[in-house]
Amino acid sequence: MRLVSWNVNGLRAVLKKGFLEFVADARPDVLCLQEVRARPEQIELALPGYTQIWHPAERPGYAGTAVFTRTAPRSVSRGLGPRTPDSEGRVLTVEFDTFQLVNVYTPNAQRGLTRLAYRLRWDAAFRRYLRRLAQRKPVVFCGDLNVAHREIDLARPAANVGNPGFTPQERAGFDRLLRDGYLDTFRAFTVDGGHYTWWAQFANARARNIGWRIDYFCLATALRPRLAAAGIRADVYGSDHCPVTLELDA
Repeated sequence: MRLVSWNVNGLRAVLKKGFLEFVADARPDVLCLQEVRARPEQIELALPGYTQIWHPAERPGYAGTAVFTRTAPRSVSRGLGPRTPDSEGRVLTVEFDTFQLVNVYTPNAQRGLTRLAYRLRWDAAFRRYLRRLAQRKPVVFCGDLNVAHREIDLARPAANVGNPGFTPQERAGFDRLLRDGYLDTFRAFTVDGGHYTWWAQFANARARNIGWRIDYFCLATALRPRLAAAGIRADVYGSDHCPVTLELDA
């Protein structure tokens, strides 16, 4: 099973930059998108064979997630449950026969850390949500988690300590997720640095590979025997993020 996750930074924009060609070439069984910034009625997508599942934000042109899957899911849920509103369309869960897939677009702490307190509350709610899901069936979660976990996950760690996405609190939050029984799949295959999924849109950052690894596929350790491959498609343009990939054996 081939899975792809990509923060497209606006689906309408990336459609003009080779999105459909990428999907045709990558042939994912499941495609998870973040920051779609659109509602389904605003876009006509030529993706035959895929069931389209959307969770747009209430605010027009903002955030939102979507999952396109060749295998019809057993169930779909949006958000983190009734006690945690998700008006920004940040969590979309689809259940398959042997696992549950959570597509997530984690809130950014914002410049000056103005949204850090909210981000930390959200992290705690997301962790509780995964724990509830895991009681039923193993979980895979993917998406833009807006955190570089370790120093190796960004090009200039010393200069970014305490900045949004590299605060001790956010990194500790990711540690707690992994301790709950999840594997950062990319690091199961690649242990060196220089591999990033997001680059600032100034100072020629992408061409110079001055980036951050903030997009992930993480899977429950119970699914570890099925893990066949995980990677980063830094060769794919169209967004300030690039796609990340996961392959699971049957």
